[in-house]
Amino acid sequence: MTTIKDVAKHAKVSVTAVSYAINGTGTISDETRKHILQVAKELNYHPNAFARNLKKRKTSTIGVFITSFGGSFYEEILEGIHDAVIQTDYEMIVCPESWTKRKVLTQRQVDGAIVFDWKIDSDTILKLASKKFPIVVLDRHLESDYLFPMLLDNKHGAREAFYHLYEQGARRLALVTGASDSFDNEERTRAFLEEAEKNSVAVSRYKGNFTEKSGYQVAQAIIESQELPDAVFCNNDQMAIGFMRAMKEHNLSAPEDIGVVGFDDIKIAKYLQPSLTTVGMSRFSWGAAAANQLIDVLENDSDFPKAERIPTKLIPRESSTKNYGGK
Repeated sequence: MTTIKDVAKHAKVSVTAVSYAINGTGTISDETRKHILQVAKELNYHPNAFARNLKKRKTSTIGVFITSFGGSFYEEILEGIHDAVIQTDYEMIVCPESWTKRKVLTQRQVDGAIVFDWKIDSDTILKLASKKFPIVVLDRHLESDYLFPMLLDNKHGAREAFYHLYEQGARRLALVTGASDSFDNEERTRAFLEEAEKNSVAVSRYKGNFTEKSGYQVAQAIIESQELPDAVFCNNDQMAIGFMRAMKEHNLSAPEDIGVVGFDDIKIAKYLQPSLTTVGMSRFSWGAAAANQLIDVLENDSDFPKAERIPTKLIPRESSTKNYGGK
């Protein structure tokens, strides 16, 4: 295998001069640079990319830190990130396991990061973010020069869900919240309750954790109480699916007995019977935008722009569309 010393010997220059020529640095003349590159070509010399990256402290890799691979929600975000990355010279490494995350993040084995994992605490992210290690976060709002929150417009989506039910006459509403430490859950909950308060609508609040099982358990408790709401808003689709499964077991249907609205528009939502009314967004575009923003900062040494929101939109389907009769 040809080495940099072989190139220096055949070109009759120093190893340093060869390094300058290969890396496009230093103060050697154009004539010397061309001569060295020609010799390198003739000897079929290819610099060790890994070694060069170590020296430059650059890996040409971005890290993607997510809670899990499970479900279409994360899959579509990852597809968007991947689609953006493959159009550049960068590569991506996805880290769902906690030990891998700690190692890759703390040792900075990537040039920058996209974080969508509530298990990574905010203090850690704030400490790691720097000019040499920019970070895009998708699940929380953090303020720092080298952090860029790219978040869903949760408030708009939750408000649309409320008025979709309210304008059809629903006045007895239930809300199933998600994980208490989730930024998205907090925003959706607050926005829905604020609109309810403005319109003097009482909302019964139930605690879930974003899983189908928790939605099922909440529905069981409501049904056993025999005080059925007109409709329920679940802070994600998984809980809404669990809620409707419990309804079916008790021979209740949506929207005839209880209207059901979710959030996220996961792939299965439109295929359910009845199809699930939900709040949707383009997760593919969300992932692609996050990757493009991070790579732009890495490549152009630019600052992050102001935080932006990914648009959300209510998607009315069968599970909630009816005249509830309220005034």
